Amino acid sequence: MIKIGNVTLPDFPLILAPMEDISDPPFRALCKEYGVDLMFTEFVSSEGLIRDAVKSAQKLDIFDTERPIGVQVFGHDVDSMLRAVEKIEQVNPEIIDINYGCPVKKVVAKGAGAGILRDLDKMQKMTAEIVKHTHLPVTVKTRLGWDDNSIVINEVAERLQDVGIKALSIHGRTRKQMYSGQADWHKIAEVKNNPRIHIPIFANGDIKTPQDAKRIRDEFGFDGAMIGRAAIGNPWIFKQMKHYLQTGELLDVPKVSERLDMVKKHLKLAIKWKGERLGILETRPHYANYFKSIPHFKPFRIRLVTEDHLDNIYRIFDEIASFYSTYDFESE
Repeated sequence: MIKIGNVTLPDFPLILAPMEDISDPPFRALCKEYGVDLMFTEFVSSEGLIRDAVKSAQKLDIFDTERPIGVQVFGHDVDSMLRAVEKIEQVNPEIIDINYGCPVKKVVAKGAGAGILRDLDKMQKMTAEIVKHTHLPVTVKTRLGWDDNSIVINEVAERLQDVGIKALSIHGRTRKQMYSGQADWHKIAEVKNNPRIHIPIFANGDIKTPQDAKRIRDEFGFDGAMIGRAAIGNPWIFKQMKHYLQTGELLDVPKVSERLDMVKKHLKLAIKWKGERLGILETRPHYANYFKSIPHFKPFRIRLVTEDHLDNIYRIFDEIASFYSTYDFESE
């Protein structure tokens, strides 16, 4: 078993990474249905929280069916982060996660996210203050370093463990790489194999298939896998990975009918969360992901992302079901 404070997870947990505009309550509910062990919210701006910005506040919407869940927060100012933590505590998550890995320019430019990798003293001080300020277990998600000439992840892991974090998730790229190139699991393994490190180390980056999950467990010995982009439009990935890890057998790729059922669930949950108008709008970006690589889907997608009326959306769903029920995939 893996322990993060009072949170108990199974051996080699599968974790949903915090992803902006993806890891919201509707999507998290679907991932939970398919076996994810731990989830994090979209990353929340500390400045937005303390200003009571609506978008930031909505990211604190968590539901009992999602637990255990962590709220991920980012910021550059210690006082703002501490005030944000107080607001986060009010929704009673199981974990507070600090984002020291976001590579986006507008975040990094303020010294937040991966920007703090250029100031490890500040990173250590901020983390120590947050750990002291909350009764919740604190975890961190970060990257290998700023660029290939400043791989500092071993020092980061030691410093953050020393000030009290309970687990560390490492994306196997530098900030300069953004999301290009290959994630370097070997450099994450250096942290895991460091005899000074005793907290759980979760790997993130390019864990795309059940085979990848098995490899990082068996060959690299990581404590768990944090799944990001591979889960977009594919909440089945957690069930597929667990089945393969337990049996060595690969489950079939979801059929169009299964994808359609998932889209309907997603839309229903989005409407329940934010109302019909916003629910329809916020589900639109997901259609392409759910039906990725399905031949001849583009005309349906264009109609779905431009349709405002719920009844018409369900009519399009019916057309999709009818079209693909007789489609010969073998001919592709």
